[in-house]
Amino acid sequence: MITDSLQNQMAVDSAAAAEPLQINISVHADSLSLPILQGDTFEYKVNVAWQAPAGQSSVLILPVSSANAKGISQLSVREEHSRVVQGKNSISNTQFVYTLTASDTGNVSIPALKFQIPSANGPFEFSAEEMHFRVDTPSHTAAWTILSVFLLAILIAGFVLIQRKRKMAAAHAKTEKREQDEFAEEFILLKKRVTKADSRTWILDLESLCKKWAKKQFGSENLEELAANGKLVNWDALLQEFAQARYGGGDRDAFQNKELWKIAAKLLNIQEDD
Repeated sequence: MITDSLQNQMAVDSAAAAEPLQINISVHADSLSLPILQGDTFEYKVNVAWQAPAGQSSVLILPVSSANAKGISQLSVREEHSRVVQGKNSISNTQFVYTLTASDTGNVSIPALKFQIPSANGPFEFSAEEMHFRVDTPSHTAAWTILSVFLLAILIAGFVLIQRKRKMAAAHAKTEKREQDEFAEEFILLKKRVTKADSRTWILDLESLCKKWAKKQFGSENLEELAANGKLVNWDALLQEFAQARYGGGDRDAFQNKELWKIAAKLLNIQEDD
């Protein structure tokens, strides 16, 4: 604990008495809250207490020096007053609160702060003792800890997001694969019906599957429009057969329909079964 104290005895003129009044003065500096780091703002408190017969005039105490020193800068000073009456005596205290900032590191000293009490016989001066202490370099451990936690949180969030995207992509790919397999199975089953189904109906079913594929690939079932826009290359012969089935009718040989199925399978990139 860092403290300073000083006691003095003096005689001052009292407005309530013709004779000088004997009072006892004590000066005491409160301990500093250590450690103090460079850049810290802290308070340094000096208590000036005196005792005199109750009912006498208050004593005016004036600070006449500052706490500025190498490594220490004074920002402000304020006063706080209190008085307690005990029997025939009055115990008064004036606390001077200096707000300081530590501008440098190393061993520093708050100078002996001086005070005056004006009187008819001239001002009475007294002072507190010097206060010696050390100003340390700020530790950046806390800042680095906060930064590390923040970066770790970002990494964890990024990892979770990547994992979530991977799971979503895997689920999407799995769904795509299942739909492709189901479509291929449906397409293979159509081939197996080629010898039993009505020729015109079979061709229109093939067209329906091609539209379903186009909807999945391009978002449209309009095969003619997609072909006109260059999205369905080498589809002309297949589209002609679809149009013939819709508007011309007529029976076709199962072998011809099977060959038509092979053309469609190649265009849709479906592996033909053995």
